[in-house]
Amino acid sequence: MNQPADLSSADPGRGVTFQRAVILGTCTLVTILYAMTVTIANVSLPQMQGALSASQDQITWVVTFNIVATAVATPLTGWLVGRFGRRRLLIYAIIGFAIASLACGLANSLGTLILFRVLQGVFGAPLAPVCQAIVQGIFPRHMYGRAMAFFGMGVIIGPIIGPVAGGYLSETYSWRWVFFMIVPFTLMALIAVIVFIRDTSTRAKVRFDWTGFLALSVAVTCLQITLDRGQRADWFDSAEIIILTCLAVGALYIFIAHVATTDRPFLRPSLLKDRNFVIGVSLMFIFGLLNFTPITLLPTLLQNLRGYPDSVIGYVLAIRGLGTLAGFLFMIAGSRIDPRLMVVVGFATQGISGWYMAQADLNVMLDDLFWPMVVQGFGVGLLWSSITAITFSTLNNEYLDEGTAIYHLIRNMASSIYIAISVAVIMRTSSQRYTEMT
Repeated sequence: MNQPADLSSADPGRGVTFQRAVILGTCTLVTILYAMTVTIANVSLPQMQGALSASQDQITWVVTFNIVATAVATPLTGWLVGRFGRRRLLIYAIIGFAIASLACGLANSLGTLILFRVLQGVFGAPLAPVCQAIVQGIFPRHMYGRAMAFFGMGVIIGPIIGPVAGGYLSETYSWRWVFFMIVPFTLMALIAVIVFIRDTSTRAKVRFDWTGFLALSVAVTCLQITLDRGQRADWFDSAEIIILTCLAVGALYIFIAHVATTDRPFLRPSLLKDRNFVIGVSLMFIFGLLNFTPITLLPTLLQNLRGYPDSVIGYVLAIRGLGTLAGFLFMIAGSRIDPRLMVVVGFATQGISGWYMAQADLNVMLDDLFWPMVVQGFGVGLLWSSITAITFSTLNNEYLDEGTAIYHLIRNMASSIYIAISVAVIMRTSSQRYTEMT
């Protein structure tokens, strides 16, 4: 399997330090691409909703189907690395990502936009896992916390730049420019990967477990569609929802039975023998539930209920990104602090900010959202670095590509599921309140 140069075992001289920094910077730049696609689209959801004549639940499909496509394609990462190598895989993925982003900007209907967002998610799926595996491969384990904090800043710079630039472009020109804007960043990332990333070992053909992969893909996709369309179709009063639920349950059963009985499943059960990995992935699932939901729902609510323009909404989301940046900087400065303590503090800040924002009503002002968004973002910074350090602290390097793929799969699944549930709750309560008023 292709591996980057193993700098972790080299002498800690000046040249090695510079080489590590260059590779870390390149991987961080590539990771910005994925982070930007989520937040930069969120800020323009209200404008897309009007331009494409979509309802509130339909327009969130632009986000949820992108996330679920990423989740479904992520398990392919380990196999693709074995077949093409990390460098070639990154190059192919970035090129496909650029084409899909351009196509999103040219879409003329909700259906075509969702299709191209799915392709964007598929090509974007390998970016974060492969880059994370590269970074973890060049740093010794005792430096994982600090390295992941620097690497994680790529996930944060995107949410800072994306909403501000996206809000300005969509308000000044149109929502299409939030996708056109991504293309120059993909070109920069492509050049950086070609120049700085190297593969040093030969590739090996790896047999991929298509049965397990397809079963999991069907289960995740059917579950997502069920949650997205459930409220509109009146849940289990609809034959469509019943069929989708049965397909999801059946496919999940096939996946579990196959993994437990086949010789070489794509998700090896031996991964679950690492206690820290299991605990970390479980924590990442909870983190995924909380991470993207606020920044997906807030833009539509602020514009539809309060009438704020896209540019102002972009600044609101950027404030959260600044809080996350502060959280990462705190983790870098306090790299010796026990990550378990930081996980507790991170979830506590998420709970406090969530409780405060739950008190908001139609009279909410932007000032009322400032500190809750900052505190929420600070918690995200603490949690990302700490959970990553815990998850991979004892994982064998043999499982690194597979482990990072599963790690991001769980995060994306949790995010897409919880966004769909939250939208369904909003639609249901809104309908009930409207009925009570009439």
